[in-house]
Amino acid sequence: MELFELTRRLVDIESITGNEKAVGEFLEDYLRPLAERFGGKLERMDVEPGRFNVFAWWGEPVVVLSTHMDTVPPYFPAREDDQFLWGRGACDTKGIIASMIHALEALLAEGRRNLGMLLVVGEERNSAGARVANRQPRGTRFLINGEPTENKLALGSKGALRLEVEAAGRMAHSAYPELGDSAILKLLDALQALRALPLPVDPVLGESTCNIGTITGGRAPNVIPDIARAEVMIRLVNHADLKQQVLAALGDRVAAHVVLDVPPVHLGSVPGVETTVVKFTTDIPELTAWGQPLLFGPGSIHVAHTSEERIAKREMVEAVGLYQHIIKELQNR
Repeated sequence: MELFELTRRLVDIESITGNEKAVGEFLEDYLRPLAERFGGKLERMDVEPGRFNVFAWWGEPVVVLSTHMDTVPPYFPAREDDQFLWGRGACDTKGIIASMIHALEALLAEGRRNLGMLLVVGEERNSAGARVANRQPRGTRFLINGEPTENKLALGSKGALRLEVEAAGRMAHSAYPELGDSAILKLLDALQALRALPLPVDPVLGESTCNIGTITGGRAPNVIPDIARAEVMIRLVNHADLKQQVLAALGDRVAAHVVLDVPPVHLGSVPGVETTVVKFTTDIPELTAWGQPLLFGPGSIHVAHTSEERIAKREMVEAVGLYQHIIKELQNR
């Protein structure tokens, strides 16, 4: 398929995290003839019932292109104009998948081998697919992970510490607060202590940031609340001891559960490709067995996860050539 047609087809397959089966089957069917035509192989890596990674390879893969098949909600279908292709997953990461496949097709047609493509599930939630893939390495020396970096090689990406925080109290009539114990006030005190905690700074990755993303709790305005919850995401630039510092700041007034703990990473570059630094987290920390990582892809992270998600057609075309350039440079090392 032509590059934009393939992207539209992928966007039009709803693949919100947990529901990647249909897009995985489509990509299997699309990649299998490419594998057969150029003497390659293709297999599934089962993650859990109805969810699987797709791995295709040609020869003894030195370089593997990898990205994720899942998207965030809500789903909305593809549309396009002269400049952009729109829809859920357009830049995160279905336009990237299409660009990677077209780059692989061109390289294989030139006679290049020792290549692979790894497409995983679950990146948007917990990197479940990457974790399974990391238990099945294939001897690759380099991993090019695809995320929207505006066609620049990222020199690093922030890590993530995600927490669920819960406070327990005792209900009472709001006219007699001394008879109760407010879970909401406990939670607010703990979150304020977290906000006051100095967070590390890195000369390449910049500042750590803390986002209190959700707060829920209580029963009614005239009831002292017996329960309160919050979800917190800290974007890390330095992993050393920070989790312990955060838990100490929250204190014993709340129960804190670590949902996600991903370290920051510093990454490599390739001559002839512009570089950048990104603040988001990727599957790279969960794919350590797949070789030295690089991070590159068309599209802007600023429109990913939004109702305006889109990818510039010009960037996708440019990315096809840049993926080829990066792979050739890596294979020559």
